Parts: sequence; structure tokens; C-alpha cells
Amino acid sequence: EGMAPPKRILFPPEKICMVWQQRQSAGAGLFNVGNTCFLNAVLQCLTYTPPLANYLLSREHSRACHQQGFCMMCIMEAHVNKVLHSPVSAILPLAVLKVFRRIGEHFQPGREEDAHDFLCCTVNAMQRACLSASNDLDLSSQSTTIVYQIFGGFLRSRVTCFSCEAISDSYEAFLDVPLDIKAASSLTAALEDFVTPEHLDGDNCFKCNKCKKNVAASKRFTVHCAPKVLTVCLKRFDCFTGGKISKVVEYPEYLDLRPYMSQADGEPLHYSLYAVLVHSGVSCHGGHYFCYTKASNGLWYQMDDESVELRCIDTALRQQAYLLFYA
Repeated sequence: EGMAPPKRILFPPEKICMVWQQRQSAGAGLFNVGNTCFLNAVLQCLTYTPPLANYLLSREHSRACHQQGFCMMCIMEAHVNKVLHSPVSAILPLAVLKVFRRIGEHFQPGREEDAHDFLCCTVNAMQRACLSASNDLDLSSQSTTIVYQIFGGFLRSRVTCFSCEAISDSYEAFLDVPLDIKAASSLTAALEDFVTPEHLDGDNCFKCNKCKKNVAASKRFTVHCAPKVLTVCLKRFDCFTGGKISKVVEYPEYLDLRPYMSQADGEPLHYSLYAVLVHSGVSCHGGHYFCYTKASNGLWYQMDDESVELRCIDTALRQQAYLLFYA
């Protein structure tokens, strides 16, 4: 609705499996080679993303891949298979460390990087790998890779003119939803704020195509196409100072996304939490990252570099979360 259909489907959606194909306890931990906790925590959250892990464990990608040189999908496939099939308690994520600068050229070895930034760059590198064999694709077709079909969704921005009531819709793809938490004490309150209409007026008024003049208007974001995996970034760090908002933001094990959709009246859209990435420390320039993930056996584990410890869901729900992963 309102969006052009894809000219090509790059990965058949019916082949994406949201439930684990193999059940086992958690795999290996990841050694820290000096300020690489952000990388370890992100890799563990991706490893326990069921539809991605199912695909990578099948080794379907590498069998068909003709890419010369750097391919992030091949690297992730090797990494996930190594972690989940490892006979030892911890491994070095060497395949990923070797291409660290290829994932994001601004990354500096030995420096503590931002986990959300590293996640975005890794998922984007996986997306580029999925598109490498296809040239000149329209945007809708580009969003039919397995990566975009797992993590991607579309937001709708609707501007309503107060003068003539004309409606102007635009759509943008997203791979995660960054939420402001300055005024919110829970994930649902932050989502409420996200879909609350913003008043456009004064210097910030809207050029209406119908009235042909600058007018007051309201602008509202909603989730238009929901992703299979919803990744939420709770914006804890100040863009300018790097200072951190250390308050508690409650998040549920089960989330209904329906109230935040463009079609808000309909069947509930249930998501369940499977990974929580945590930052401990006072600013984004230091501190430590670790995560809680739900393994394919249904049990929760705390993953802190090489340490992998069984934990209860209540512990996973009481963290100072930075990134939340819902399927």
C-alpha cells in the first residue's frame, strides 16, 4: 500500500524459518583481544537470531556464493557454525576480527567502539554481500534479501496539513528503531512517544503541495511494514558529550507491536525477546558490553566475552539494556 512492489524477489520469503531447526545449549564464548567486548556482544546477539542462524547453519550461502574477496555473509556463516558446533568453551572470533576495518572503515583496532554502530555496519555489510551479484535493483527489490527480510521493515511518515487537511505520506526502510528514552521509563512509553504526532509550525512549518504555501501541520511516524526481527536501540548516549542516560527502562518479554503500526486496529502482532545487549559504565567512551541471549534450548545465558553462564529470564529482564532483540 503506497509503496512500489519489488521487480525481483532475491530470497523466497517462505524459506525463512523463525523457529530453531536444531535444539542445543549455548555455544562457545568469545575471547576478548583488547576492547573487543562490543564486537563479542553483537556477534552473540546475531548468532542467537533464529532465522539468521538457521540459514547460516544450512551453509546455503557459501555453496552459492561467487563473491571474490570480502563477503560478510560467508564470514558470519563460518563464525556461527564455529560458535554453535565448538567442542571448546570459548573461541577467538578470528574471521570477523580479520575484516574488522572492512565492516566499518572508521573502526580502530584496540579502541572501544559503539555496539549499535558495529551492529549497523555488520548488518549493512551482510546486506551488501546479498546484493553483490545483482546490479541496478530498485529499492523494493533490494529489500527482498534474506537480511532485509529478517531485520528490515518500513516506517511511514504522514504529514497532515492543518489548512486543507491534505495528507502526504513517505516511506523509509529501517533495520532497527532508535528510541528516545529521556522522558520514557519503559519500552512501551518510548514507542508511544515515537508514534505521537509532532507539531510542525513557525520555522519548522510544512510546504503543502496542495495549498502551495508554508503551513502548520502534524507529522506522525508509524511502523508500516513490521520486521520479522525487531531491533530496538534505547538511545542512552548523548551525541555530543558521549555521556550516558543510566536510568532503568523497563522492557517486556512479550511485546505487541500492533498499537504502533499504520494499521493500528487489527490482530495483535506479538514479538518475543531473545537477546539483550547491555552497556555498563558511565559513558560511550569506556565501560563494558555483554549480553543475554536465549539459546535454541529455550534457556537464557549471560554471555560476557569468554564466559557463558546460565541465567533466568528475570535477570535478563532487569538489565540496563542498550539494544533489544525481539522476534
